[in-house]
Amino acid sequence: MDDIEKAEHFPQSPVAETPSSAYLEKDQGYFDANQKPDLFAQDDGQAVDKTNTNTGRETLLGDETYPEGGLEAWIVVFGSWCGLLASLGLMNSIATLQTYVATHQLSNYDEGTVGWIFSLYTALCFLCGVYIGPLFDKYGPRWLVGPGGIIVVASVMLLSICTEYWHFMLSWGILNGIATSFLFTPCLTAIGHFFHDRRGFASGLASTGGGLGGVIFPLLMQSLFDKVGWGWTIRILGFICLFLLTFASLLVKRRLPPAQNASPHPDFRILKEKAFLLLTIGVFFLEFGLLIPLGYISSYALANGFSEDFSFQILPILNAASVFGRALPGWWADKIGPFNTNMLSLCGTIIACYVVWLPFGHTTPGLVLFAVMFGFSTGNNISITPVCVGRLCQTQHYGRYYATCYTIVSIAVLLGLPVAGTIVKATGGSYWGLIVFTGLTQVISVVAMYAARAEKVGWSLKANF
Repeated sequence: MDDIEKAEHFPQSPVAETPSSAYLEKDQGYFDANQKPDLFAQDDGQAVDKTNTNTGRETLLGDETYPEGGLEAWIVVFGSWCGLLASLGLMNSIATLQTYVATHQLSNYDEGTVGWIFSLYTALCFLCGVYIGPLFDKYGPRWLVGPGGIIVVASVMLLSICTEYWHFMLSWGILNGIATSFLFTPCLTAIGHFFHDRRGFASGLASTGGGLGGVIFPLLMQSLFDKVGWGWTIRILGFICLFLLTFASLLVKRRLPPAQNASPHPDFRILKEKAFLLLTIGVFFLEFGLLIPLGYISSYALANGFSEDFSFQILPILNAASVFGRALPGWWADKIGPFNTNMLSLCGTIIACYVVWLPFGHTTPGLVLFAVMFGFSTGNNISITPVCVGRLCQTQHYGRYYATCYTIVSIAVLLGLPVAGTIVKATGGSYWGLIVFTGLTQVISVVAMYAARAEKVGWSLKANF
């Protein structure tokens, strides 16, 4: 890791795509233009080869090019889509699961206590990525996606027979949380090995799987709970996940070889890069607020007098909007830049919280409009944030940067639902404090992301980044 310290002595270009702590292959400690006449050094100290005549863009690490499509690349996107439909589909269904469990098996526990189960689950999805990302960079996805899929299916099957608090905490909060981390990072990171110019679009398409799962799974559970009961409803969900994760384990793969100095161990020294640190802070608050409506929108609807059917259906509405929010802005991100797209979407979530949810959430049109606006905006944030991380590193180290960012973020998702439950309790069961807090997290996030963007391209809003 001496490369990081050496590269810090080079001044940064305001338009560089990657950070100054670039790692170079072929045993290069740092770039020397005299040693490599076919490369030229940019002013951020990175080695970049001549423009690729087919794509018109520059490639990193001398021979790093991207197919930007083709059968193999789109098969990987499909495999990632299947993996994310199962893993993030379950994550996007936590409001249905939490509301059902809180009113049935764990009805003698308060909402904040039940929320810890699902917060721990979400936190472990990200926290365990501190090793999953480097392991992907070093060894690829084969030994991550397969075992992760098996454990996810096992945890869902165990969930179907849970009756006590500690049962839910172990089977869902801990086991499923750890297993999902084996899927989450590789499925998103593998796409970066096949796409660069179209990475936002490809990542967005794959991420629609998570949004679609968040539509299908809650509606399926709502339909089956009264017909076959909790146990068989969850088992059917498990069999669906088994089918999807089989495809993911067979189709998700990497293309680029690992860098020679790739290590399976995390390295938090990359947080010395100011732009990456600021982006991590932005994602921290983005995720802190993002999961609160996912976990509490059904409870909010019940508390405000809506029917139980509508209260369960509002989450699929939010997730349906998220599907479009993951796909369409991915194309925009390739045109105007992922940071710009993310900041616009964050402004959308702020408006959704303060202009729609807070004053009009107690009405049916107001709550539906909020679900659509928040779902669309956060769908973009979920799919484009990994692309923002990719703008700050080279592809061979994408897993390490991505995992480091989301390891920090795991603290936010661990605290999000319990803090929200505490706020609801402190306001006497009213949700206005929760809404204000959710909007505030998004305000802090957009400020941090703007500052991270400014580190690379300056404060001008016109820059494509």
